[in-house]
Amino acid sequence: MMNLDFDTLNVKVGFEIHQQLNTLSKLFCNCKCMEANGCYDCNFIRILRPTKSELGNFDKAALFEYAKMNTIKYYSKIGLSCLVEADEEPPHDVNKDALETVLLFSLALNSNIVDEIHVMRKIVIDGSNASGFQRTMLVSSGGYLKVDNFKKIGVQSISLEEDAAKLLLHNELYKEYGLDRLGIPLVEIALEPISGKPDEIVNVALTLGRLLRSSKRVSRGLGSIRQDVNISVNDGQVVEVKGVQQLSQLVKVLDYETKRQFGLIKIADEFKKRNIEDDFIGDKIQDITYLFKNSSSNTIKKILKSSNSIFLSIRLGGLNGLIGYEPINGIRLGKELGEFVRFFGFGGIFHSDELPNYGITAKDIENIKELLSLSDSDAFLIIGGEEKKINIVLEPLIRRICQFKHGVITETRSATMDGTTIFSRPRAGSSRMYPETDILPIPVDSKLLYDLKQKIPLSWNDLIDQMMQKYTLNRKLSEHIFDSQYYDIFEKIISTSKNITPTFIASKLTEDIVSLSRNNLDKSLLTDNVLIEVFDKLDKGSIAKESVTLIFEKIMKKESKSVKEALDSLNLTEINNDELNYILDKIINDNVQLIKEKGINSISALMGKSMVILRGKVDGHKINEYLKQKLERIINDELSA
Repeated sequence: MMNLDFDTLNVKVGFEIHQQLNTLSKLFCNCKCMEANGCYDCNFIRILRPTKSELGNFDKAALFEYAKMNTIKYYSKIGLSCLVEADEEPPHDVNKDALETVLLFSLALNSNIVDEIHVMRKIVIDGSNASGFQRTMLVSSGGYLKVDNFKKIGVQSISLEEDAAKLLLHNELYKEYGLDRLGIPLVEIALEPISGKPDEIVNVALTLGRLLRSSKRVSRGLGSIRQDVNISVNDGQVVEVKGVQQLSQLVKVLDYETKRQFGLIKIADEFKKRNIEDDFIGDKIQDITYLFKNSSSNTIKKILKSSNSIFLSIRLGGLNGLIGYEPINGIRLGKELGEFVRFFGFGGIFHSDELPNYGITAKDIENIKELLSLSDSDAFLIIGGEEKKINIVLEPLIRRICQFKHGVITETRSATMDGTTIFSRPRAGSSRMYPETDILPIPVDSKLLYDLKQKIPLSWNDLIDQMMQKYTLNRKLSEHIFDSQYYDIFEKIISTSKNITPTFIASKLTEDIVSLSRNNLDKSLLTDNVLIEVFDKLDKGSIAKESVTLIFEKIMKKESKSVKEALDSLNLTEINNDELNYILDKIINDNVQLIKEKGINSISALMGKSMVILRGKVDGHKINEYLKQKLERIINDELSA
């Protein structure tokens, strides 16, 4: 990919950060804020439909979701969700702890708190909420965030809202969601758009995240914080990218989306050069199913297995060579259209710029050109699938091609872990909001605000200084453990440990786990209970320091499901001092000649041989100390003789 300069392209980025709050219960009921981990008690089915806003309009994003008509299956677990999440019971009063936390953040960000908080309903019918709407409330607006490079970043709004249900499964027929996450309190903080280099922009997100974590009132771990990123290039249309969970992912998203938008601008320039009118696009559509009845293409055969499936070809006047045009590596109109139809349940599209290929022959192409009456400047698309679904996607697909004439389309996209973005839905507008009728307005108590001002959290730098002093950590390690998802568990382990240093615990929870994760090992398998058990065994002397990383690796590789299994698999049984002396004496006796030649300097070689047998069973420092004592005794005995 070519390198694009953010300043030259006038890239603007706005953040909306959604952070789960660390409360005992959900926002509108008394259910616990915990994950069910796939263990559910019951389920029910819903089909969601859009409703009009208070202005009497339908939201285009809601209509888009409705067009796909997915059946939704919801799973519930007693204690983690109730009739409120199922929309069979009115919401309870707003969680006071959650509201106080968001008021505290508003004060910390110098935001203007409203006199009275009104709960609103935000229409969402993608299935992530069983009611068809999400409850949200504006708490404050304005204010600023202090950031080193940018000095002050403006705050647009701060809201308290409920988290969405967790998607468990999505296929062509239905979606499945778990209700355990639905209703967990979230703070949403929207910042003013900023310009700058990617690392500077990432620093803004990092600074805001640190401010939230310094309160010790937010949850940690993957999925507990999500960033929606609004990106525009050259003052063009804004694209909202949802679901950025990690800062490393954010850098890639900024890079990819900037290149994507710049590429679409270049494609739009080609549209203009060719003077292509909307009437030329999709003006002729032909059923070509019969052409593919005897096709050798496995893709086509698979689609035609269903008796309800058809293939249509669509004329695209004047677009020959433009569907496959790639102004920037990986950015093509054909790719954009393929992403779009996949969202409707199709595998993709075929287009004339990439054919013949995929089992579609030159003869097939000639037949299609004849049917569509194509000129040399025209292109065509082929789409295949269930006829009912094709009828749904056809008009939006043609409309989308026409929209690319103008460059970037304002829409909502989803971030992938590799940093690319994929089409999600049209961008929602104001038509999706209307008042919540089951909850009274909440007046903001001035005395409460006064009390909360005394609880504004320390700045990040002050907190790091405090950690360094309290735990005798260096600055780098203090920053790493504080920024990691393991800070809370670090403090919990420290509080019960008597024989392990904070430095050792912090390094294992950050450096070692990060190192293992880089080898594509799954760190999510290291649950809090696993970490507590490992360090508890170490603290009691049941395992050696060297075994900690070995146990982590076994579990992260999915070779062991528990600490006990990992220990058994690694044969890390505890060795007492008598056994240790016996093993070391044998190693020394087997290497007498080496000791005679090198004396005390033979300890390195002896350590290597010892660790082959004792790694993970005995602390390395202890082995070294025992060997040193034994060697010194042997050398002294020889000198005395």
